[in-house]
Amino acid sequence: MIEIEDVAKTFTLHNQGGAVIRVMEGAHLRVAPGECVALTGASGAGKSTLMRMIYGNYLAASGRIVVGGVDVAQAAPREIIRLRRETLGYVSQFLRVVPRVPTLDVVAEPLRAVGVDETAARARAAELLARLNIPETLWPLSPTTFSGGEQQRVNIARGFAHAYPALLLDEPTASLDAVNRAVVLELIEA
Repeated sequence: MIEIEDVAKTFTLHNQGGAVIRVMEGAHLRVAPGECVALTGASGAGKSTLMRMIYGNYLAASGRIVVGGVDVAQAAPREIIRLRRETLGYVSQFLRVVPRVPTLDVVAEPLRAVGVDETAARARAAELLARLNIPETLWPLSPTTFSGGEQQRVNIARGFAHAYPALLLDEPTASLDAVNRAVVLELIEA
């Protein structure tokens, strides 16, 4: 499902005299369909950077990143958009949404993007929000006003709404209490 070969990444700090920071070199990883893999390591080790390269937010300096047959490192923007819509989901550490969009619509959006009708998309969104302990009274409100833990649960619900063949989760339980952490781990296991 995911194949990474000899991937390298550097950042150039133009506002600091062009200093170049080598984030990683020679990264290799293979993830089979249905396999669950955790990237572990110290803060700053490059875990989030690698996920952002897999998702196509960061361009690799070298190497190959193949997801579902698409080389993300070489793909055209339209291929990346299609890959994200149909094959590769991503739950970042931070919720980024358009203000004033109701939570139920935020979670249902990935399903509507792949052609699921409004009623079914909203039903799946409601199921996930309830499972992740987001009170129904909050569903018509924008999640931008929610607590950090509530926002993270909305973010997770949105990530799990569509059954992506591959799903990247960047510290999905970092800001959650024990009860909600257990729910997220159940979703991952399922």
